[in-house]
Parts: sequence; structure tokens; C-alpha cells
Amino acid sequence: MSLRLATRRSPLALAQADAVARRLGPLGVECAIVPVTTSGDRDATSALAALGGQGVFALEVQRAVLEGRADVAVHSAKDLPSASPEGLVLASVPERRDPADVLVGRTLAGLGPGATVATGSPRRRALLLERRPDLRVVGLRGNMATRLGAAGRDGVDAVVAAAAALERLGVVPVVVERLETGWFVPQVGQGALALEAREGDRATREALAGIDDAAAHRAVLAERSFLAELGAGCAVPVGAHATAHADALEIVGVMLDADGAASVRASRRGADPVVLGRDLARHLRDDLGGGTLTAVR
Repeated sequence: MSLRLATRRSPLALAQADAVARRLGPLGVECAIVPVTTSGDRDATSALAALGGQGVFALEVQRAVLEGRADVAVHSAKDLPSASPEGLVLASVPERRDPADVLVGRTLAGLGPGATVATGSPRRRALLLERRPDLRVVGLRGNMATRLGAAGRDGVDAVVAAAAALERLGVVPVVVERLETGWFVPQVGQGALALEAREGDRATREALAGIDDAAAHRAVLAERSFLAELGAGCAVPVGAHATAHADALEIVGVMLDADGAASVRASRRGADPVVLGRDLARHLRDDLGGGTLTAVR
């Protein structure tokens, strides 16, 4: 069997698609990678919220599968909108990498008063300012090499990145601090890959099931249900992280205002990932007042 894997053209995305191909190889599946340029890649300077949020890194990749130019859409799960378009299904979530964020360039304790940290994520910005309101947080776009290279240049003391991205690229920065996920709650789907296939393509879905990690899949479903209930994309300071246990899932979520001055956090435990994520979102938004927090300015 042969499959065409559609993915973004960035070095990280290509490395992720290659990892999927290497996982499918022992199952007798030959893979060809189909690079796709997304609107998020074409404009590497504008804020993601201005471009349309999460979908800017997914829509063209999904279209390649829907139009038959590829068989599988390979995404970073954190870039995937909370619902697949009609005709596609989330067929597989392979084993998840570390979902945490990391600080590169300086440790949090090593950042002096008024130090500058760069990130393009409203969630990361709000979480940093929640703990360190003295920091100056500036925007940052570009591929991983560009973002990591910003640390120590032009007045930027540190940048925030995803631990999984560094792992997949084999990058080991000189100074890196893992930010504990109970406080610095990750973006929905961070550290995981999401593989979409056409709903009616049974053969491809069966092949992808061979590399599905049930625990990771359930965790990502819970997180995506949380995001879907809030109707939030990457422009809104929210995060959620689910972990699978023997008999249940546990999920922690956070909602913050734009500057981290106010926030609500809670956790839930249950068996049904979709119900669990939805219930946590409602609890944060309706019971704890998260719906009244200031939107991103």
C-alpha cells in the first residue's frame, strides 16, 4: 500500500511527516510526502489572529486531501481547528511528545526586571505576565530556527518554544527551562500529531489506525472538545492539557485575560473525553467567571 502525506513545507512539518512515514513503513505502507504552502507560511510576519487563527496552517493541507492530491493530512495537533471539515476525520494520533513549553535563552529566574521575552502566542504571553508582570513580552513569528535565533539578539532575552518541536528537530539549546504544565498550561494538542483522512477512505483509515496511540488520541479529543466548547482559537489566551490514566482521563484548563492579570484554572476527571473537555470549558467559562475576562487587545 502507498500513501501520500500532505504537510506544510516548514522544516518542522516535514520532519513530522517523515516521522509518520517511518512509523508506517514497518506496517508495509510506502509513503510519499506532498509539501503544501499554507497562508500562514506565505505571511510570516502578521500576527496569527490577523490571518485567521489556527486554520491558517491547516486549511490548504486539508484541501489537498479533500481534492485527492494526497491521502493523509499531517498536522501539529495544536494547529488544527477544533472541528474537521466535512469529508475528513481525525483518523490517528500517534504517540505524543512532551506537551510542555520551554523558555530558551534565559531561565525564568534568570530574567531580570523588565527583561524582554518574545512569543507570537497570546496564551504564552498571558501566562508569562501572570507570573512575571514586570516582563516585556513582544511578538515573534517565523520558523523554529528564526524564533530560536531571536534569543539574545535585538534586546530579546528569551523566547518561548514547544518542547516537542525541539525534540523533533533534534535541537538542544544552551539554556532551556521546561515550564511546568500545571502552571504553564499547554496549548490544546501541543506535542501531538493529528492525521486526517477522507471519511470514506477505509483503507487509509485502517492503515493509520496501526500507528494510533489510544491514550494520546483520547487526551487530544478531550482537549479539542474543551476548545470547541469555548469557540476559541489560538488568538484567545486559553490552554488545556489532558493525561490518560488506567481508568479515566484527567484534564486541566486555564482561561486568562490578555495581560495575565486575571485567570481561572480548574481540572476535571472522567471517562468520556468529549464530555470531559466540554464540561471543564463550561465550568471555567460559566461557573468561575472565565467568560468575563478581557479579550486580547
